[in-house]
Amino acid sequence: MKVSGSYLFQAPAPKVWATLMDPVVISRCLPGCETMDRVGDDQYQAVLSVGIGPIRGRYQAKIAIHDKIPPQSYRLVLEGTGPAGFAMGEALVTLVEQEGKATVQVEGDAQAGGPVARVGQRMMGSAAKMVLDQFFGCLQKAVSN
Repeated sequence: MKVSGSYLFQAPAPKVWATLMDPVVISRCLPGCETMDRVGDDQYQAVLSVGIGPIRGRYQAKIAIHDKIPPQSYRLVLEGTGPAGFAMGEALVTLVEQEGKATVQVEGDAQAGGPVARVGQRMMGSAAKMVLDQFFGCLQKAVSN
């Protein structure tokens, strides 16, 4: 499943980059995030409560940031497992600044398996887009404060 989005921030790219690299802000903005702990350089473990349609569950997630080019781009890798199945994905996050405002572009691919994928297959694309929109909406507020 392809996932994409574009989000305008009323701040320059270095400020947006700093927010995107702040695990406290990320954990606060990530929908369903219960905990997020650093386990290495640019590597985190998190517990997420996620639901797609009637399937809800807690997932143990591994989050990693690779190929950083501050403040321009990075690759985000996510793997999660739980009783309702598994999810994994990878996204390229790119920041483009114009006239002091940064646009964050996200292009990625995600896969899911288990009961969550069978029951929620039709809803997964819209659910993923909703999570992206909530996450970046929260980040936009965090950057402007």
